[in-house]
Amino acid sequence: MQLLHSRIIGEGKPLLILHGYFGNGDNWKSIGNKLSDTFQVHLIDQRNHGRSFHSDAFDYELMVEDLYHYIQQHQLEKVHLLGHSMGGKTVMLFAVEYPELVDKLIVADISPRMYPPHHHDILDALNSIDFTKQTSRKLIDEKLSEKIPEIGVRQFLLKSIYWKEKGQLDFRFNLQSLIENNDEVGAALPSFTIFEGETLFLKGENSGYISSNEEPLINAHFPNNRIVTIKNAGHWLHAENPKDFLKALEDFLQF
Repeated sequence: MQLLHSRIIGEGKPLLILHGYFGNGDNWKSIGNKLSDTFQVHLIDQRNHGRSFHSDAFDYELMVEDLYHYIQQHQLEKVHLLGHSMGGKTVMLFAVEYPELVDKLIVADISPRMYPPHHHDILDALNSIDFTKQTSRKLIDEKLSEKIPEIGVRQFLLKSIYWKEKGQLDFRFNLQSLIENNDEVGAALPSFTIFEGETLFLKGENSGYISSNEEPLINAHFPNNRIVTIKNAGHWLHAENPKDFLKALEDFLQF
């Protein structure tokens, strides 16, 4: 059994944070540092991301089991869970499968519904990188820009580039597995699954990931929920408006 990599900061009640697709725990370092005054914050890399293990197999059931083993290994009991996007899908499924391990649940800019695969441009762009030719971040950025015009998206992806060895850059995420399993990322929460604990859904004002049409579905799975809109923010709401994001967490977690 392989254990997920994490960075643990602070002391107090455990708060586990799970990043989104193509991301890693370091994306949450600034939020984690602010929360570490009150909580023991676990910035977790999910499988095929960051410094965690690579695997051909990749779906939410497996990511839930990874999280379960992580919690057991660290001998944690009732934890707060926060997941963004893909990480939000993981923590929702974890909460309905292991409700006894979850105190409060926070889901950032994703809903329980099925999302059609929509990362093809990013995957194509990443797949076009040849590390024998693109030997610097600048050259990689230039190559990515052919298919990804948004500079913010490219900057986010470039955070997962590292020096594998001297003179050789690589992706931290397992690109091949993400390409082969891309259809899994938008999977719906299984029908008739319920988590009765306190749940906060945070949605970006300028993001289309959670619409008002989804409130009945959210209520069905998470009857004890509240939905808060983060102003002036899109899908990366924690990075685009950290002040209001943290205020919403503060109100919900009461610290």
